Amino acid sequence: MKKRNMLVTGGAGFIGRWVVGKLLEGGGTVTVLDDLSTGSRKNILEFESNPEFTFVEGSILDARLIEDLFNAHAYEVCFHLAANIVVQDSIDHPRKVFQNDVVGTFNLLEACRARKTRFLFMSTCMVYERSSDWAGITETHATKPVSPYGAFKIAGEAMALSYWHAYGLPVTVVRPFNTYGPYQRADGEGGVVAVFTKRKLEGKPLLIYGDGTQTRDLMEVTDCASFVTLAGLSEKTVGEVLNAGAGRDVTINQLAEMISEGRVPIEHVPHIHPQSEIPKLLCNYNKARDLLGWKPKVKLEKGLKRVEEWMRRQTR
Repeated sequence: MKKRNMLVTGGAGFIGRWVVGKLLEGGGTVTVLDDLSTGSRKNILEFESNPEFTFVEGSILDARLIEDLFNAHAYEVCFHLAANIVVQDSIDHPRKVFQNDVVGTFNLLEACRARKTRFLFMSTCMVYERSSDWAGITETHATKPVSPYGAFKIAGEAMALSYWHAYGLPVTVVRPFNTYGPYQRADGEGGVVAVFTKRKLEGKPLLIYGDGTQTRDLMEVTDCASFVTLAGLSEKTVGEVLNAGAGRDVTINQLAEMISEGRVPIEHVPHIHPQSEIPKLLCNYNKARDLLGWKPKVKLEKGLKRVEEWMRRQTR
C-alpha cells in the first residue's frame, strides 16, 4: 500500500476498527470519524499512540464538520462504514435511521465529489431478495430488501454508483455477509455469534428466534477487513459491486450447537421481527476472488474459538 491519507467513518465500530488497523499496518494515514453511538473509544485505544492516526468524535450528519475535515486533510480515500445497522431499530425508528444512513451518505458523497476523493460504500447482504440458491448469492441476484435498513442501504448504493456514472467519482460498493469476531457487541444490537458466546460464558441458555432453520454465511472479521481495504484501494473495483463471505452457510440451530458444545441449553423463542427474516444467506464471492485475488482464510470453527478466547480475556 502506498502512503495515502484516508478517512474511515464508523472507524470506532466493530468492523471499522479492524479496517483502520489494516490501513495503518499498510502505512496509511487514517482519520476516524465516529459519533460513538454504537462504536467505542476502547475499540481504537491501541491506535491512539500512532502518529498516523487521528480520532474525531462527530456525526456524518454534520456537513460543516465533514467539509472542515476534508479541507484540512485532503483525503484521497473515504471508507464509509458509519451506519445504523440494527434491523429492528430501522423498523421502529425509520426516520432516524434514514437520516443517518441516507442523508449522512449524501453529505460524504458531496465532499468526495468536490475533491475527486475515492469512495467506498459499505452495504450489506440484507439488500438481497430471499434466496434458496444452493450455489450462493451473486452480485446479480435480485435486490428486494425486507427491512428499512436494507432499503436505506440500497439507496446509499444507488447514490454512490450514480456519482460514478454522473461525475466520474471513483466509487466501490461492497456487500459483506454476516461478519463476526473480536470486538463485536454482545448485547441486543450485537451479532449472533457474540450474543451466543456471551450467554454461554454466563451459563445462560442460547435463545434462537423462530425455528432456527434460517441460515447465515459467517465471515470472520479479519477476512472482512482485508476484503474492504483491498476493494477500497484497488483500481479494478471502481464502479463495481462486490460480495464477500465465507462461501458456507450454517443454520442458526447448527451454530448454537457449535457454540454451546453441550454446556448450556438451547431454547427457541418467538421471533421479534419475522417479517424481516431472510431464510437463507449464502455468499458467492467469485467476483472478489477474480478481481482482487481475495478469499476467506479463517474457518468458522477456528473463528468461533477466537471469539470465545477474546471474550474470556475481557472478563479477567
